[in-house]
Amino acid sequence: MTIEESEIRNARILIVDDQEANVLLLEQMLAEAGYVSVASTMNPLEVCALHRREHYDLILLDLQMPAMDGFQLIEGLKTNAADGYLSVLVITAQSGHKLRALQAGAKDFISKPFNLVEIKTRIHNLLEVRLLYKKLENYSKELERQVEARTAELRESEARYRSLTELASDWYWEQDENGTFTKVSGPVLEMLGIRVPTLAGEDNVFAIGGWNEADREALKTTIAARQPFLDFVFGRINVDGSKQSFRVSGEPMFNSACRFVGYRGIGVELPANR
Repeated sequence: MTIEESEIRNARILIVDDQEANVLLLEQMLAEAGYVSVASTMNPLEVCALHRREHYDLILLDLQMPAMDGFQLIEGLKTNAADGYLSVLVITAQSGHKLRALQAGAKDFISKPFNLVEIKTRIHNLLEVRLLYKKLENYSKELERQVEARTAELRESEARYRSLTELASDWYWEQDENGTFTKVSGPVLEMLGIRVPTLAGEDNVFAIGGWNEADREALKTTIAARQPFLDFVFGRINVDGSKQSFRVSGEPMFNSACRFVGYRGIGVELPANR
């Protein structure tokens, strides 16, 4: 991610100084350096409102001003919640104020009288950092928007899948890697006579007998091999002699590390005449 020189030259700059001579000197210096969006004010009381409206990329701030000094102004600028990166270059003739200004939130300082080469270099560097921050912030917002949009699409897709599953089957099921049912929907409990484990870790129990053991063993073998299965039919004979048949389909589930974490699938009870 880079910043073009043209972006830096078009950055929005505000000069804040109560001395007109200083303002004129800075305006001339910036114009000669190719900066095309420079504003100024000699009234520190209007700076916060100006910044909220114009969103300056850099503020050149004199510390010694009447009515409100530069330190108070920095504190006021920090209340602008919309600006996560406050780019302020303080200008002072007092060396003791430099550290205090940096601790208050200024990003850099320049001493009076001006060294024009030095101040142009510091302005360029601060603007480059500021514009990189803005570009990264915009990229993060766009990425967040895309993630939210994709999440919404996935939720809609999941809802459609769930709806289709409910229409195409009597139940949906999931098991963990130990074969314990972790999710069931539909009348699977009544159909299969399976008691879902409690949170205390009770094992799955086939509460109703009469299952075709050969069918069950074939299904268990497929599951043990971590293989998907489609339209697997198995059945049982109830106590009253009636027969029930079920058709199930399932697939193994793996996490991002390719570790097996269980099975999921759908099932349907077949009509008695089949």
